[in-house]
Amino acid sequence: MGESEKMQRRRTLKSSEQTLQVHHKSQTDLSAWRKGGRTDLEKSAQDHQSCNDQENESNPDSLEQALSYFEKVQDNVSLKKNSVLQKHLAAVESIAQQRGLPPEGFDVLLNVALSGKFADTVNTRLLKSLIPASVIPESSVVSSVSWLCASKCSGNTQLLFVRWLITMFDFIDHKEQIHALYGFFFFFLQDEKMCPYVCHVLYLLTRKENVKPFRIRRLLDLQAKMGMQPHLQALLSLYKTFCPELVTINLSRKTKTYFKNAEGPWKAALNTVRRRNQGNTPVSQLLFLGTAQPQSRKRKWNTQLVIPACSTNKNNLEEDNAQKSVDLYSRNESFPVEQLQTFSQLLQYIHHLEFPSQMGSVLTNPLLLHYMNCVKDESIYLRLYYWMGQTLQEECTWCVAENSRYEEEFKDFLETAYKTECFLQEGFSSCEEFLYRSLPLWDGSCCQSQILRLVSWIPLSSFSEMKSQLYDPLAQLFFTSSLFFKCSVLESLKELLQNWLRWHVVHLDSESDSEVCSLNTTLSEQVNMVAELIHFVGWISTAALRLENDRSFLLYFILDFYETVCDMYLGYNLPLLIMPPAGVFYPALLSMDSVSLNQLCYIMYRYRANLVAAKENERSKKKILQFKFSSQTYKEYNQYITAMVGCLWTSSAFQNDIHPQGLRMDDELLKKTAVKDFKTSFNIVNHPAMMGYAALFLQQAWPEDTTFNFSLIKGRKWNWYLEYLYTQGLKGLKVFIESSINRVSQASHNKAGDVQG
Repeated sequence: MGESEKMQRRRTLKSSEQTLQVHHKSQTDLSAWRKGGRTDLEKSAQDHQSCNDQENESNPDSLEQALSYFEKVQDNVSLKKNSVLQKHLAAVESIAQQRGLPPEGFDVLLNVALSGKFADTVNTRLLKSLIPASVIPESSVVSSVSWLCASKCSGNTQLLFVRWLITMFDFIDHKEQIHALYGFFFFFLQDEKMCPYVCHVLYLLTRKENVKPFRIRRLLDLQAKMGMQPHLQALLSLYKTFCPELVTINLSRKTKTYFKNAEGPWKAALNTVRRRNQGNTPVSQLLFLGTAQPQSRKRKWNTQLVIPACSTNKNNLEEDNAQKSVDLYSRNESFPVEQLQTFSQLLQYIHHLEFPSQMGSVLTNPLLLHYMNCVKDESIYLRLYYWMGQTLQEECTWCVAENSRYEEEFKDFLETAYKTECFLQEGFSSCEEFLYRSLPLWDGSCCQSQILRLVSWIPLSSFSEMKSQLYDPLAQLFFTSSLFFKCSVLESLKELLQNWLRWHVVHLDSESDSEVCSLNTTLSEQVNMVAELIHFVGWISTAALRLENDRSFLLYFILDFYETVCDMYLGYNLPLLIMPPAGVFYPALLSMDSVSLNQLCYIMYRYRANLVAAKENERSKKKILQFKFSSQTYKEYNQYITAMVGCLWTSSAFQNDIHPQGLRMDDELLKKTAVKDFKTSFNIVNHPAMMGYAALFLQQAWPEDTTFNFSLIKGRKWNWYLEYLYTQGLKGLKVFIESSINRVSQASHNKAGDVQG
């Protein structure tokens, strides 16, 4: 290294140390806090910190001196009785834990740790101290990887380095040269001890061009040797995503955690450095990755809930970096996301955009979300899912189960995830996995709105164990919670159904049948998934109406769900129609609320339109109808329509309703009710939901008559009464009567609206 380079590095180190210098406090690692213990890094640092902190703070050149020492050190240096080595090693550890290391330090420390100049004890302490203050230069990582070929360091040191690389992957300023080492990392899969972590590195690096037949064969050989290991399954699943024609084996669709936790001793230190570097100056906030906003002071752990800032991490410590012009990127060079400000810029530089190192930053950047929609790069989605999965698994689940004090921060994070799903119009598998883990532990109160919103975006293509993982825990909460919670669950499930149906329409229009099959779901499976959801909602709705005494507020949300169900065939081109259960239909038909009755009339009108269209398509043998509707569906519709016509028009519901759970009663039993003229006492005038309108109509038609004689509404006045009802906003009632009731003769009334199956 030349003298000018050393002076330049010294000035950079002094500047960064003076900027980042903060007061020292004891910090708590989340994992140690949970277990009541301390991490190895804390123990190691505390052994040396007390005697060296004051010296290190007062001497701004301590890190420079330590780096200079390690750069010039000779082979076979022993830690024992070597006060100089002990001093410089303690300085590196102390500064790394307090404020992180600048980019210039990684090249020296990685080389010396992997070159075998020291014993494993020193190498381990050096690797555990590699905590970045800002970024890690790619060249330092590439240089250190080359030492793995020289067999200078032990297997334990190599393993610790790979774990460090996984943890710090998002802090590396570039990735292209590291991607070029893909084959080198793949070679290390033969090491059984390193294999899980090497698979993790490969998972982060894999692009479509990396998927080769010989690599697939190698993974299959390893799987045959080691068994169905989750890390091998993860890599094979990723390969199959990129090249399904090459990976022809069936892989487990069960949601699982694929990789071991590689964060080891660095997690607590990273969080500590992030908190310290969010100190008093705006400069210090910019120097550390991921500080999109100031961290809440009340939280003493769990800083991962902060969504990282967009950055490609291009040497942002250099003073001239801010002066780089956008014009520099008008050629074939990459365009950094820091300079992406407008949609026109996105269109102009879309093929030169360098995606951020920290994938979480896209959650709050609409331009990058547009980019994800435009450029169908599976690796981008996989990186985002992986980041979200790690964040939710490692940092967020405790919020639901234990610590309601931090509910607001947790709410904000889940709300951001939900908004991102809405923007992209697709659910995240990582959010689905989080829900499946959390729902059995959820109290139904903490973050209620956010969690139910996430439920509405569970992907259709990941249905395998939805009954046990979603329906069962949700039903337990549903039956034991308040009326408001029941309505919220029904609203969420309605949105889930709509999202599934929209997904079906989009993929039906844009993809061939083979492409749909590649998504692990066929049309037959989609129909079964949707049918099971509808049956589940019908079951909980029937039970809820009994529990809540047929409350109109609850009935509104149930019927709102069936407004989507009744129109699936014509509205979403899905060959499926399911009638509401009797436990929903009859409470709505006999409701004393005109809103519910009007909703039911509209729903039955749409059922008729869909069933008629299905029958016509079946007769004309159109290809659009791939599944025949069961004759039971037509039969149940006709039973319901007979009951409705009897209740609203012919006053014959008690005689003609033939549904097993219907209203039919023997005349002898009806006579015992002591209701006068019971055969004509239940129609559109006398229905409990309509009597208020009938009274108002009589008051306007015969203002001098105060007896409210409903029998006056007949003949021509019956037609006037219908027109009056239509003007009151009962549009559902109007379309039902006009489409399903033949007003020619009494005989036709009894058969009106029938659709023959």
